[in-house]
Amino acid sequence: MKPKIRPRNPRDVFNYNINLNSPKFKSSSPGKKKRHIFSLLKIIVKLSMAPQSRKWVILVATIWVQAFTGTNFDFSAYSSEMKTSLEISQVQLNYLAVASDLGKAFGWSSGLALMYLPLSVVMFIASFMGLLGYGLQWFVLRGLFSPPYFVVFFLCLLAGCSITWFNTVCFVLCIKNFPANRSLALSLTVSFNGVSAALYTLAANSINPSSHVVYLFLNAFIPLLTSLAALLPILRQPEIEPLPPDAVKRDSFIFFILNFLAVITGFYLLFLTSVTNGITSSRLLFGGAVFLLFFPLCIPGIVYAREWFEQIHSSLQIDGSGFILVDDDDLELHKISTRENSYTSSTMSLLGNWIENRNESTYNLPELNAGKSDVYCGAVFEKDQLVMLGEEHRASVLVRRVDFWLYYIAYFCGGTIGLVYSNNLGQIAQSLGQSTSTTTLITLYSSFSFFGRLLSAIPDYIRAKVYFARTGWLAIALAPTPIAFLLLTGSGSALTLQAGTALIGLSSGFIFAAAVSVTSELFGPLSVGVNHNILITNIPIGSLVYGFLAASVYDSNAGHTSQGISMVTDKIICMGRHCYFWTFFWWGCISIVGLFSCLLLFLRTRHAYERFERDRISAALD
Repeated sequence: MKPKIRPRNPRDVFNYNINLNSPKFKSSSPGKKKRHIFSLLKIIVKLSMAPQSRKWVILVATIWVQAFTGTNFDFSAYSSEMKTSLEISQVQLNYLAVASDLGKAFGWSSGLALMYLPLSVVMFIASFMGLLGYGLQWFVLRGLFSPPYFVVFFLCLLAGCSITWFNTVCFVLCIKNFPANRSLALSLTVSFNGVSAALYTLAANSINPSSHVVYLFLNAFIPLLTSLAALLPILRQPEIEPLPPDAVKRDSFIFFILNFLAVITGFYLLFLTSVTNGITSSRLLFGGAVFLLFFPLCIPGIVYAREWFEQIHSSLQIDGSGFILVDDDDLELHKISTRENSYTSSTMSLLGNWIENRNESTYNLPELNAGKSDVYCGAVFEKDQLVMLGEEHRASVLVRRVDFWLYYIAYFCGGTIGLVYSNNLGQIAQSLGQSTSTTTLITLYSSFSFFGRLLSAIPDYIRAKVYFARTGWLAIALAPTPIAFLLLTGSGSALTLQAGTALIGLSSGFIFAAAVSVTSELFGPLSVGVNHNILITNIPIGSLVYGFLAASVYDSNAGHTSQGISMVTDKIICMGRHCYFWTFFWWGCISIVGLFSCLLLFLRTRHAYERFERDRISAALD
């Protein structure tokens, strides 16, 4: 029968150790030493499979999924070939981009599927939707079959829907496995969605730099392979337990290191991919990028291993066989005790269910709202104003709130314009005589979108020193967009185009990443799935409106100027600054409207943010 010696400190449940320096161990036989060391290795393996370790593997798997499923960002890489192959106008090409964005309007279907299907099944349904949507488009552009236009439209819609399903899977994984650091997990993983275009550019150049049709082939198969790689971690999700305060701080430190590595990845893709000049160098750089995506697996292990080593070393015993074995019942008893001790700290999470069983509702506080002294512009700031964060909003209540529509307009006139701009990058570069720079511009937009998404985590890291409402950060992030369009309106040089693309990518990336957290904070964490899908209905609407504006200006200038040139087909291609001049002008004006709307949202919600921060600090002091 195995010896059972209880640890001196009941909290030291990892008190399994061998005193390698004890005379008894040194004098033992080689066979006994091997058995001791083998037993210690088994313990280390068990520790590495602990729930707190597996959740970080899930986070890295989520990063992989996000990094390789932002397939809509490389549309401009093959849009010119699609236009020529299908013999369609710029307006018809715009409708195909709209179809891809329209898939986001069906994001609610992924939430419905999760009610009846496991998470892994939903992920593979998304993979096969992308395989069918992009795979058949690849056949079309290869000339293997010629379907009617509406079939291609449906394929783009199906491919766009797959992206939304992938995003839903990633959101659920982050929210479930990181309840105390949801905003950090979401901002980090969503950030990698913005780097997809740069990764696919490297992958495409590794196969055939002269063919842009290869993007569709990669869009079809890489997400499926990524889903296979992420399957095992998703199937082995741990049971989530409340964390003590020191564990929450440790997790925040790990997130800080992971964000630092993400910045290195972004600079790697931004600077090194621009100097690729052949298949060999592209393959080497793509291999380096894949390595950087796998490297985060090591960071949590190093941090946990250090803690485990310190814990084991601090409890060394020179007694008996050198082992201190703990009964399973004792371990379970310790888990229960830890849950009870950490319950209070875990409930202080912003996105936790700290608003249950309240006796008063946000919607019935006329006395409180009427008594506020900080009124800026009259009734517009008082009417239906939020007084607390995290209050759950049903869809029927959401659409009646002024704050929601201010938020909707800010997103519609900010981030969505950036997405439509990226869809038109191929034609914009072509009209300015810079067709050879299309992939460089795509990489530039993708990289700066990635940096913008990473910057969305800043409010969570500096809140102890500088606290600012997240809606205020959103307004600051919107400012570069009108500046970029002002630059693009004033000049058509290559440098201006690159600077404008970088600013738009930075701004829209921040908005895309911060939107999930803002939606959760303003309208409730439990309703975020439905409410965020209602919010992003502005993307297909904006894609249609802004894209139609750009396509109409493009076709009108191509048809009424001698600078339009006929290519292989009878379709006209517009050349010159005038092709997008008025488009940039109107997009800049619309983005100013979005900035103004976001400023109003900030002024209306900052009191709720300040109240929440005061409550959080007072609870922490207690």
